[in-house]
Amino acid sequence: MTDTTEPVTNRSEIVFLYDAVDANPNGNPLSSANRPRIDPQTQQAIVTDVRLKRYLRDQLDDDGHGVYIRNVQDEGEQYTREKLLEDRLKEVDPDEYDLDEDDEAEQFREDVFGEYLDNSADVRYFGSTMSLDTDNEYANHLPDHFTGPVQFSPGKSMHAVSENEEYDSLTSVIATQEGKEQGGFDLDDHRIQYGLIRFHGLVDEHGAADTKLSTADVERLDTLCWRALKNQTISRSKIGQEPRLYCRVEYGEESFHLGGLDKDLTLDADESKPDEELRNVRDLAVDIDAFVQRLSGASEQIERVRVVASDVLQFTHEGELGGPGLLEGALDTAIGSDAVEVIDVYDEYPDTLPTSSDSDDAA
Repeated sequence: MTDTTEPVTNRSEIVFLYDAVDANPNGNPLSSANRPRIDPQTQQAIVTDVRLKRYLRDQLDDDGHGVYIRNVQDEGEQYTREKLLEDRLKEVDPDEYDLDEDDEAEQFREDVFGEYLDNSADVRYFGSTMSLDTDNEYANHLPDHFTGPVQFSPGKSMHAVSENEEYDSLTSVIATQEGKEQGGFDLDDHRIQYGLIRFHGLVDEHGAADTKLSTADVERLDTLCWRALKNQTISRSKIGQEPRLYCRVEYGEESFHLGGLDKDLTLDADESKPDEELRNVRDLAVDIDAFVQRLSGASEQIERVRVVASDVLQFTHEGELGGPGLLEGALDTAIGSDAVEVIDVYDEYPDTLPTSSDSDDAA
């Protein structure tokens, strides 16, 4: 991986699949008992982009990158936006500038802007709304919002899902065994039996300039998405989720991208069980014919494709059934083997971590 702070010049399109077994991938707080979000017409599970970004932010934070929007507590009290901002900007002391002088005031603005983005990895990716009081000493030196150059559409399962109501019975039995005084303790435990969830993302090279998104930041996504699903889905309702396919298509032509690549991945009906019988990743196969065909048609505009797939995910291509090797071979043929890079997540990710000095600055 090239560790560079050069600004992003190429647009990227991302396809990310992960699955959920007996889990609630994204509860709806407006429904009763925080039930899984399910499209009432298609019965597909829905996961908001906010939920995915939360996983990514939490992983950035765990890795030692500074993040602005995070779940932290200080001596039992939730951080305010002002406190979070001060943490990002503690190296910029207003008292060291004569803000009545135009040159020094301008330098202060530049230092605040640069320090904030350098120490806020999540803002470089996803943007933020500042929402600061006007009397905040930094408020007048930052825009009221940053538009994130990395955006994901809401994810949906590639098939209809079913809720597993058996968890209600299970928790009822446990509560009864532990004592009648606990009554209906934890009865509202709603999960889906299985869902293979499909996300589409885009990295806009023009918006990247506004948040100082670097080439290294974009390449970090190639391991961050995978590890975030591995490491940040460990709560009781979220466990059972695993990354299955990540693919980032980097285009070489300015302002060009195919769009909707996620929709070109479908379940192969002949190699997959019916929707109501799906229980784990071994019950299905992903048809990549349309996906490969579209990439082949745009091969002249594609700089490279970076891809990683789970060893247990099966694919079909031109009537053949196989694992990740089938996908990789099909991509090699479609766009050229020199342009296809297979990601080794756990070999590459240490290079995406901040250096010790960076960690000290972001802490």
